[in-house]
This record gives sequence, C-alpha cells and structure tokens, in this order.
Amino acid sequence: MTQGIVPPYLLTRISQMEAPEFHDAAGAAHRTLLHDQPRRSARLTFRLDAADHLVAEVDSGPNRTISDAAHSETLPGRTVRTEGGSPVQDVAVDEAYDGLGATFALYHEIYGRDSIDGKGLPLDGTVHYGTLYDNAFWNGERMVFGDGDGQIFGRFTSSVTVIGHELTHGVTQYTAGLAYRDQSGALNESVSDVFGSLVEQYAKQQTAATASWLIGEGLFTPQVKGVALRSMKAPGTAYDDPRLGKDPQPADFAHYVHTTDDEGGVHLNSGIPNRAFYLVAHRIGGYAWEKAGQIWYDTLLSGLKPTTDFAGFAAATIVAAAKRYGDSSAEVAAVRAGWTGVGVTADGAASRG
Repeated sequence: MTQGIVPPYLLTRISQMEAPEFHDAAGAAHRTLLHDQPRRSARLTFRLDAADHLVAEVDSGPNRTISDAAHSETLPGRTVRTEGGSPVQDVAVDEAYDGLGATFALYHEIYGRDSIDGKGLPLDGTVHYGTLYDNAFWNGERMVFGDGDGQIFGRFTSSVTVIGHELTHGVTQYTAGLAYRDQSGALNESVSDVFGSLVEQYAKQQTAATASWLIGEGLFTPQVKGVALRSMKAPGTAYDDPRLGKDPQPADFAHYVHTTDDEGGVHLNSGIPNRAFYLVAHRIGGYAWEKAGQIWYDTLLSGLKPTTDFAGFAAATIVAAAKRYGDSSAEVAAVRAGWTGVGVTADGAASRG
C-alpha cells in the first residue's frame, strides 16, 4: 500500500482537468495515480452530500494496460495505453481497451466478479503480435491479439466476442479449471463462447431474440463466404467457403465428432453445449445474461471436476437453476429442455461421447 501525502481523490480530480493551462498537471496526476495504485484497481467517483461537501466514493473498476508488440513475438511489448488514458491513433489499441472494459463490466456489474480472478486482476493486452498472426489468445496472464493476414482474417481486436471469449478462459482457469481435452475441453471452449456472446449482448443491450449469437463476427475479410467463426444458434452454418470448406461444428450429440485432432475436437464439439445454452436463453427470453448466464456462472462456481463431461455439466446446470429459482421453476424446465434439445441428458447419456 502506497501512503502518499496527496490523497488519491485529489489526484483523480486533478487528472480530470481539461483546461489547457492544466494539461501538464493533469498528465502528472494521472501518471502518479498509475504508479501508486495497488494491484486491486479502484475507481473514485464524487458526489456532494447534504451539506454541499465533496464526498469521494470508491467503485471497483478495471485496471487495463495495452501494449504494442510491434509485430514481434516478444511480450508484453511497449505500453501504449493505460487505465483512464485517452484513445490513441491506433484502432487495435482502442478496440482492445474497450473490449477488456466490456468484459470486466459484464462480470462485475452482473455477476459481482472483480475481474478475471475475482480479486481485481489487472487486465493486460498486447496488440500487433507477430507478423500476419491469425489468432488471439489468453496465455494465462494477458490477452494477445494478432492483426490477421488481410486476406482471410482481419485484426482480432475487431470482435468483442473474441475478447470476451479469451478472457473467459481466464475465468474458467480460476473457477472450474475444466481440462482442455475431449468433452471437458469442449465445455471449456463453450463456456468461453457463452460469456463472449454475453459480453457483446450486454454491451449492446440485446435480448436473446435480437442477438446474433455469432462468435467472431466480422473477423473474416469480404473475400470469405462466411459471417463468423461459429454460430451458437445454428452450429455448422457460420461459413461455407470454397477455400475454408463448410463450418464443421455439430449441433447435437448424435453428431459428436470423435477425433484425436484439436485436443479431441474441443473447438468442434463445443457447438453442442453452445446450442444448448442458446436454447435455454431463447426459452427463458429477455436478456440472456440475467438468468441463463447466471445459471451458467453459478455452475462454474459449483465445484465441477476438471474432467466434467457434457452429462455432468448438464446435471450441474439443472442443480444451479433449481438452487436459484426453485425445483419447479420455468428456469429449470428451460435448462432441461435446452439439453434435451441437443441430445444430452443429465443421467449420463452423454458420457459415451
């Protein structure tokens, strides 16, 4: 804990000054706040009390740092934007900053989670990673974004679902710890798709009926015949391109893909629990983050085994729904119907996949 003579609420007030003559002071105060802040970030807001006295209030907020790898593969790269800093002349930097903030907002404002680890973990991201790098990933500590090749993929910061997806791998890491192979790995991927989609839906205030349910929408260049990497609503329909082939995701357990590739098909078979969540959210209606998302989040915290399979996860979601909404609730019925709709039942029928 840094114990400075100048209180942080005063530094915050100074850092917000916009008058040109205080430009240097505002910048200096901002840099001081960044230097002094603890690992757990706090955002100060101000109000006037009944006696017209200024009162500072602490509100937990994100602590974002965006770095630029300058097309190298050395992390973290040069720091180019920090928490509270103004937008810069680099769209990838600002998209990463905003996407990290949108993800923090969903978890904090809806589920009461303080960042990825629940303890205020700083949200760090690196853009312009590698040369024509066609991916984005969470490495256990930070988000890393490639710029794409310009022919198939554009920049990976352009989709907030991608950012929400990758950061949710961190949430899963700190909660359920689902092993990244076979059915538990497909669930790991699906959970990231679920909350990646909810990050976008919450930011845009979309209902289950109006959301696209697409993951990575806009990543493909106009040269590709496809709309996204995956569709949660209709797995197997996200793209159909002469060069890429047809989206291979199965939409139900009857078409589960048995393979040794991709850690047992984790990106393929995630389509099955993805569609189950969509069916649950669609049946409940309204905003998907409110009930369906809450049930899935409760499930992550329920003590799952790392090797939990589809049937085990389905059973856990039913228990979570019953605990929150009651055994005979419409929410429990929706969860049961969602899993039944993809051929998974909580009695172990899916464990044969």
